[in-house]
Amino acid sequence: MKIQILGTGCAKCTKLYEVTEQAAQSLGLQYELEKVTDLKRIMSFGVMTTPALVVDNAVKVAGKVPSLDELKSILKPAAN
Repeated sequence: MKIQILGTGCAKCTKLYEVTEQAAQSLGLQYELEKVTDLKRIMSFGVMTTPALVVDNAVKVAGKVPSLDELKSILKPAAN
């Protein structure tokens, strides 16, 4: 599973990265986590507000930091 955090490095972007990693680890997922800070790459996903969460090239969340439980519910179906 490829997980990408889209954002310019703001506090919310960092928080989303940390909570996403925590959720993926707690679910025991095999994953690759990448920070995407290049604006052209962010815009290529059609994202206009950051932070954003992309799982296997599908935008799952944009413009907010979901809770740990919300992230688990987003990541769990993608692992199957």
